[in-house]
Amino acid sequence: MDDKTLHFRSLSEAVPGPKWRSLFDTHWSAYEAWYLAEGERERPGYLACLNALRRHMPELLPTYRTLCDLAGGGDLAARFLSLYQPPPYITGCSQAVLARAEETLLARNYDYPPELCEGTILLTRWNERRVIAMTDCLWGVLDGMNDRGLAVSLAFGGRKAVGDGFGAPIILRYLLEFCDTVPEAAEVLARVPTHMAYNITLADAAGRYVTAMIGPDRRASIRRVPVATNHQKKIEWYAHALASETLIRERQLSILVDDAATDAARLEAAFKAPPLFRHDYRRGLGTIYTAFYRPGEGRVRYHWPGLDLDLGFDHFPEEWVTVRYGVRERLGG
Repeated sequence: MDDKTLHFRSLSEAVPGPKWRSLFDTHWSAYEAWYLAEGERERPGYLACLNALRRHMPELLPTYRTLCDLAGGGDLAARFLSLYQPPPYITGCSQAVLARAEETLLARNYDYPPELCEGTILLTRWNERRVIAMTDCLWGVLDGMNDRGLAVSLAFGGRKAVGDGFGAPIILRYLLEFCDTVPEAAEVLARVPTHMAYNITLADAAGRYVTAMIGPDRRASIRRVPVATNHQKKIEWYAHALASETLIRERQLSILVDDAATDAARLEAAFKAPPLFRHDYRRGLGTIYTAFYRPGEGRVRYHWPGLDLDLGFDHFPEEWVTVRYGVRERLGG
């Protein structure tokens, strides 16, 4: 894939089946190379992955086993799909919650190399809840919401610590599959271990929100904070902080959200412009999509300059969106 082109796809499949298998077939070779980049010995064995899931997220096991079977039942794919101690990876990202009497909005920009983004927006009902999510690692979640009114989003936490735990995308999948509210999701984030530092922002239809700063080397800090960028309380990785402009973006978001005059339209406009919208694609810190989740309404808008894709639990057309970062086009599904 050209490094300035990304193909997004909205895909609806209630239970894992041929559509998910097609995603696996499309992306597995790239994911396999990434998973083994540090050598196979650096990745945990299948039993370690299975036992970690059984201990920390047992409700996910039936779905996990189904996906492993669809993927062909191979050892390596099963280890990868557990997202237990995957290779480390670094993103940018800005996220904020605007909780007003009339609505709750979770907005986010995802900053990452375009050639490494899967680009799949998946509507599922794998368990009791319908879930719309921008996926990563074929079933993990970068951001998303469920039909009970919970919305989630992740950002890199700006620290180099790596340890024993899961990639955040599978933790966010767990939240959307089995939690209805921010308090329920916060309890999960306090106990499930993560392999890297992440900032997870949650919002629900009742207007509750928190940001959880999690990592492998310290207890989760979960506070009623509506904004997150790429540091945790203080700067610890100065080179990344300067390159990503995390403090500048955090200040911009805090000013906006704290201003009683800020409405949804104003916050959305800010996410579409610098400094929140970033063009630093050369260093892998450019914004490759913007998402606006309205969990109380079950609607989300994905945005690229000049193009919007509106989806919801009652309206989810299957489409392709090709983003050439300068030229945008939409192809019907």
